[in-house]
Amino acid sequence: MAIQKLGIMLEVKKEGIVLSKSGPGFEVEGVLNPAVIHYGDYIHMFYRAVGKGNYSSIGYAKFKTPLEVVERMDVPIIFPQFEYEEHGVEDPRIVRIDELFYLSYCAFDGVNALGALATSPDLITWTKHGIIVPQMMFDEFKRLAGTKSKLNEKYFRYNEHEGIKEKNGKKVMIWDKNVVFFPRRINGKLHFLHRIKPDIQIVCVHKLSELTPEFWQNYLLRFKDYVVIYPKLKHEISYIGGGCPPIETKEGWLLIYHGVYDTIKGFVYCACAALLDLEKPDIILARLPYPLFKPEHEWELHGMVNNVCFPTGAIVSNDKLYIYYGAADEHIACTSVSMTELLSELMLNLK
Repeated sequence: MAIQKLGIMLEVKKEGIVLSKSGPGFEVEGVLNPAVIHYGDYIHMFYRAVGKGNYSSIGYAKFKTPLEVVERMDVPIIFPQFEYEEHGVEDPRIVRIDELFYLSYCAFDGVNALGALATSPDLITWTKHGIIVPQMMFDEFKRLAGTKSKLNEKYFRYNEHEGIKEKNGKKVMIWDKNVVFFPRRINGKLHFLHRIKPDIQIVCVHKLSELTPEFWQNYLLRFKDYVVIYPKLKHEISYIGGGCPPIETKEGWLLIYHGVYDTIKGFVYCACAALLDLEKPDIILARLPYPLFKPEHEWELHGMVNNVCFPTGAIVSNDKLYIYYGAADEHIACTSVSMTELLSELMLNLK
């Protein structure tokens, strides 16, 4: 297994593929972009499974160690049930807050891709709460978000949908994906990251019921104030998005996110790292000036979508950070790195 040397002291080890599609059925086209959580004696993985016609559901596997699968369901644990997700439930992330599991995912209705949420007390029974991000067309977003300051032109490029207002009988909305919750309340509030291209934004509320259309209208009036990270480095210059749920350390919240850059062969997705302030997570303290890891092996370079390392879940075990990611939108792979070394390297790159 290859070891990729980065920076002065940081070693990132590609552990390889940990889960592949199991054959005919709900994951015949691929498995990717998993949520993971260490609870009880096991690591629980909830992953995107792609069936025929690009219809996605969420499968489940149980790991005894970070790399050892001991159980796997042969049917999806979460699947499309409502109109807002009728074409797929995609790209889950999971945390546990106040003894309740929060599984955020992307709901795709065939036209719009929007952040949604399901919760569970036991990882078995799930209650869906619907879409939790703004549901609005680009013109309204542009009007609100551009009130206080001029919008970056990339917001037009990625969200205007070539001026299409309606498709398949549905209004075309701005896409708001990659909803990632922090794993505890901060100053009594729930915090989550979300992504309207090209930046990563943050939201904080006391309770989910606050996320009304009026909330989002007021939020967008001060939209620029809620941008946590924007693309500025070569390996993320096209756009960025949330990855794994933030990990609390004494130096700050460790955030593994994805960065995207364009090449003559198309977009390349890589894993990036940053530190956010513990009490004010809208403040970025540091970020690696290079990708933590990027596509280099055949199973990352070629697949359903080429050149993709898409991190979505992570656990810490004995000072080792295991990062699980979608590889070329077809497999689930894992990378490991020393937490101590990664944090030390980030501290050398304080803003």
